[in-house]
Amino acid sequence: MKAVAYQTPGPIDRGDALVDITLDTPTAEGRDLLVKIHAVSVNPVDVKVRAGRPKEDGWAVLGWDASGVVEAVGPDVTGYKPGDEVFYAGSIIRPGTNSEYHLVDERIVGRKPTMLSHPAAAALPLTAITAYEILFDRLKVNDPTPEGGDTILVIGGAGGVGSITIQLLRALTDMTIIATASRPETQDWVRECGAHHVINHRQPIAPQVAALNIGAPGYVFSTNNTQHHLDQIVEVIAPQGRFGFIDDPEALDIAGFKQKSVSIHWEFMYTRSLFGTPDIEKQRDLLNTVADLVDAGRITSTATETAGKIDAATLKKVHAQIETGATRGKIVLEGF
Repeated sequence: MKAVAYQTPGPIDRGDALVDITLDTPTAEGRDLLVKIHAVSVNPVDVKVRAGRPKEDGWAVLGWDASGVVEAVGPDVTGYKPGDEVFYAGSIIRPGTNSEYHLVDERIVGRKPTMLSHPAAAALPLTAITAYEILFDRLKVNDPTPEGGDTILVIGGAGGVGSITIQLLRALTDMTIIATASRPETQDWVRECGAHHVINHRQPIAPQVAALNIGAPGYVFSTNNTQHHLDQIVEVIAPQGRFGFIDDPEALDIAGFKQKSVSIHWEFMYTRSLFGTPDIEKQRDLLNTVADLVDAGRITSTATETAGKIDAATLKKVHAQIETGATRGKIVLEGF
């Protein structure tokens, strides 16, 4: 089968940063599905792993988001059959989806929304899982904070995670959503996603929130550059608020949150699959919830560009674009 992989981590402008290769098609065992990949999307995690994680032997295949069709099932699979259309975000400790066929545990796989094409569906799984888990499992937005319990600030609202976070909030809560974006086109995008108020994270955040005259938000969710916004987050969040983030700051001094008794939540959407937690099937359930919301017309895909085929040349261009930190929504690739 065709695949795209790397052996030596490093900058994307190297000739061997990503390479087209041929691998044996794997066999489904246990609770695994063998999925024929129709489309994938690219996330910051792809870039981080490619740039910094060494591969001691053989090839490392990247890619987590995928949409495709079940080709075969392991003997212990109960929820799917060959021919089923599925979408999922995979596991950080297994080979990735940048290959013609891919093995994935059925417990982290959802049914593909019938209203979406494979490329549109491939944009959603990783970001939707991340957003759903941070909102409802970590921040518990359905359990209001004493102050500002009806308001959330989403920093970095135009990216893949921010875009679907805003949509899930509009679909599943009655919260007032403040989102940040710095360019006219990204500000328009977050409004389209459903943000009630849009402010610029390249300017001080706290005074912009204060100027809205809606009170301090009980929740703040930071999707990127958290260390640069931390002082503003400490200032703006309501006492006894809840703060969540997903990026990887080199250091984060949380002392400023103490006087406000702010709880802090660091979301990693691979935790359930990485540790095989007893509630691993919640990822399948929430993906099915997302599919239901899409098919009901309550949320939509965050795909903004189909870059081309799934090959090394196209993936290198997309990785370079992701590294700029200026993407809007999700970039997808279709077919081999």
